[in-house]
Amino acid sequence: MDLKKVLDVLEQLAPLSLAEPWDNVGLLVEPSKPRPIKTILLTNDLTAAVMDEAAMINCDLIISYHPPLFRPFKRLVQKDWKQKLAVRAIEGGIAVFSPHTSWDSIKGGLNDWLVEGMGSGQVSVLRQAYSSAQDKHRLEFSLLNDEELDSLLAQLRCIEGSETFQLSTVKNEVGGQQVNLTCPSSALTAVVQNLVSNQHASKSLNVTQVQQPPLLGCGQGRLSVLHEPAALAVAVQKMKTHLGLPHLRLALGDQQTLESMVKTVAVCAGSGGSVLQGSKADLYITGEMSHHEVLDAVAKGTSVILSDHSNSERGYLSVFKEKLMEKLGHTVSVVISESDRDPLQVV
Repeated sequence: MDLKKVLDVLEQLAPLSLAEPWDNVGLLVEPSKPRPIKTILLTNDLTAAVMDEAAMINCDLIISYHPPLFRPFKRLVQKDWKQKLAVRAIEGGIAVFSPHTSWDSIKGGLNDWLVEGMGSGQVSVLRQAYSSAQDKHRLEFSLLNDEELDSLLAQLRCIEGSETFQLSTVKNEVGGQQVNLTCPSSALTAVVQNLVSNQHASKSLNVTQVQQPPLLGCGQGRLSVLHEPAALAVAVQKMKTHLGLPHLRLALGDQQTLESMVKTVAVCAGSGGSVLQGSKADLYITGEMSHHEVLDAVAKGTSVILSDHSNSERGYLSVFKEKLMEKLGHTVSVVISESDRDPLQVV
């Protein structure tokens, strides 16, 4: 299967438009000489050990959840470990793709997998994702008569992108026209410049931004109202099992004990402090939070479970592997890295 077809499948599974604006997602390294994609290596982080593994299995594409290339490079040299990895991928003809926060946001994605560790519940999105369709503005104004309307329409047709404008009119009892015009935000300035030259339109003009529709079930973080509340000690054990970890870090909320019941839980994979902040829940679950973010949560009576950053994410690789294999069929081998692990360990 060629690289483009694999990228199309990845886009279907988690559209890159769902990624956060600051993120660096998509195809990060593209070989100059295309070759069939026969083996894909899934990893949470692309490290030197993972690159060695990719070379050993003759991998054609690495899907690294975290983008190994994030900040701009001015040079590619061997003294920087990330630049060194980029050079090795280029020299080896290995493509590198990163989905990162698009996996976090998609319905049925990483955060939904994470919250499933606590059992079934009524799940909602903490920070809603919206359609990435082109931003639009709605302009409402009135015109004196049909002649003014015809003149304005002739002017609007000269604006780039005018074929996408949406216009409706209602004639009032004295023969005037009430106009409702929706245009792309990129054309707003040109439209307003035409309207202000008309006395009636400029005096009655009202401009509002059109709110993009929410993408149901998509966005950052999840809140679950559990169908079966559990004692905090049980919740900890559930997450140990779900994440495959012998140890977790726990901060007890004010006035809480291990016997306290957890009815609501908020989760965010990775570094979740900014997403979880302000969420009303008995328990927060994430990879890492700052010291002061933990103190804020505890002071409000919310307990916190921390697994270390990538430990809250890595388990989703096996879930995504099944989804990817279902789409690709048996023409491509999908392998989960055995070298990939969180850099922190309890000693």
